[in-house]
Amino acid sequence: MESNKVIGALIGVAVGDAVGVPFEFSSRDKMKDYPAKGMVGHGTHNQLKGTWSDDSSLTFCLAEALIDGYDLKDISEKFIKWKNEAYWTARDKVFDIGIITAKAISRLSQIIESDSSQLKLLKYSGDEMENGNGSLMRIIPLLFFIKGRPIKKQFEVVWEISALTHGHIRAAMSCMIYLKLAEKLLDGKHKEVAYNDTRKEISKFWEEIQFSETEREHFKKIIQNDIRNTSLSELKSGGYVIEVLESSIWFLLNKESYEDTILSIINIGHDTDTSAAITGGLAGIYYGFKSIPENWVDSLARLDDILELGYKLNDKYSA
Repeated sequence: MESNKVIGALIGVAVGDAVGVPFEFSSRDKMKDYPAKGMVGHGTHNQLKGTWSDDSSLTFCLAEALIDGYDLKDISEKFIKWKNEAYWTARDKVFDIGIITAKAISRLSQIIESDSSQLKLLKYSGDEMENGNGSLMRIIPLLFFIKGRPIKKQFEVVWEISALTHGHIRAAMSCMIYLKLAEKLLDGKHKEVAYNDTRKEISKFWEEIQFSETEREHFKKIIQNDIRNTSLSELKSGGYVIEVLESSIWFLLNKESYEDTILSIINIGHDTDTSAAITGGLAGIYYGFKSIPENWVDSLARLDDILELGYKLNDKYSA
C-alpha cells in the first residue's frame, strides 16, 4: 500500500485512539496489573475493536475542511455536523465528547447563525477552563497547511484553530509546540534533534512575542528544561493539555517504535485514547505508516475512508 507522511499522521492518530479507547479512565495501577498489549474491543465504552473516538473524528473533520482551503466557518460547520449528526464517526455514533468541547461547538453554532466573522476573535476570549487537551488532540492536519511558514504566521493560524474549542493561549501554545516538533519530524530530522531544535525555536519565538513569564512556567519541563530528565512516575495523562503534551513528547523520545510508544503511554492510564492519539500523530510521522502494526491498521474502522482523506490532503499540500 502506497503511503506518505499525511497517511502516517492520520492513521497514527486513529490507531492510537482506537487502541486507547477500551482503557479510557483506567488508573495507572489498574493498567499496571492489566496492561494494554494490542488492539482490542469493548472495555470502557463497550465499542467494537478498531473503533476510534472524538479525537480522530475532529481530526478528520479538520483534515477534510483543509482540503478545500483554510475557512474557519467550514471547519466549524464540520465540527457541528460531527456533534449533531455523528459525521466522521467510526460507527455512526458519538460516544465520547468532552464537556468543554461540547459547549464550545454549541457556541460555534450560535456564532455562525449571527456573524461567522466573529470566529476569528474567539482566541481573545479564552479562559483558564479552556486548557483541556481537546484542541491538541485534533490539530495534526494543520501541520500540512502551515509547514514552512514563519513561526509568527503559523501561531496566528494555530491559535485560531485551537480557539474554536479551546481559546486560552496556553492551549494554543501547546498546539504550536506540538506542531513545530511535528514539522521538524516531517523534515526528516532525528527525533532528538527535532526536539532540541523545537525548544530553541520556541524560546526565540517567546522573546519575539513577549510571551508572559507566568505562561512560560507551565512549559518549563518541555522548553526551558529537557523533558527526558522527567521521571516516568512524574508523567500524567489526564485532561490537562500540559500533561499530555509532556507525556506525548516523553514517550516519543524514550521509545523506539510506534507500537511501543503507543502501548507505553496507554499503560499510564487515564485519558488513554486522547494521549495515544496525540502521541500517535507524532509517531506516525516519525516511524511511518508501514511501522504501524498491520493487524492494528486492518482492524481500524473506516480504513479506506481515512486513506482516501489522507491522499487528498497530501495532494493538496505536498508541494
